Amino acid sequence: MAAVEIERLARLLQRLPGLGPRSARRAVLALLEKREVLLEPLLEALAACAREVRRCGLCRNLDVRDPCSVCADPGRDAGLLCVVETVEDLWALERAGIWKGRYFVLGGTLSALDAVGPEDLGIDLLMRRVAEEGVREVVLALGATVEGQTTAHYLAERLRDRGVTVTRLAHGVPVGGELHYLDEGTLEAALRARQPL
Repeated sequence: MAAVEIERLARLLQRLPGLGPRSARRAVLALLEKREVLLEPLLEALAACAREVRRCGLCRNLDVRDPCSVCADPGRDAGLLCVVETVEDLWALERAGIWKGRYFVLGGTLSALDAVGPEDLGIDLLMRRVAEEGVREVVLALGATVEGQTTAHYLAERLRDRGVTVTRLAHGVPVGGELHYLDEGTLEAALRARQPL
């Protein structure tokens, strides 16, 4: 039987995405067996993050400064705003290096089952940004889930009378994808979004 402290740490790690009970215990053992190499640097990094990382007051990204480095970048086109569900989605778009506008992180999607409403997603802040910052286009980069599409539809309705163009990411066949591996919903979206060649 493991010590109470070890079990507590394993239970806390188990709350992280992708870690079940066994994976969490293995992680705890690895940390404890390599204290100087793993545990102590991890403790320092966690303390620094807890102390210094905050939400950007403009886009709700996570950064050590407010406004965040994306919002403070003068090379960004302030007229283009990409709305994403999570900070992880923002980071994915940044890794791709193709978006030169700014972002807004909802922090989730509308969900009646989970009691998540517009006030939980900062939608009033988003509407204020659109009105005050001269936004020309809002790109809704939300997931192709029922909740993502519901949220996109809600936002499109709210933005309709604001004088901005509202677009969404294309859905369909991924680059390098083979048709026989795709589900019916993806194939349907790809056929509906077909373009002339």
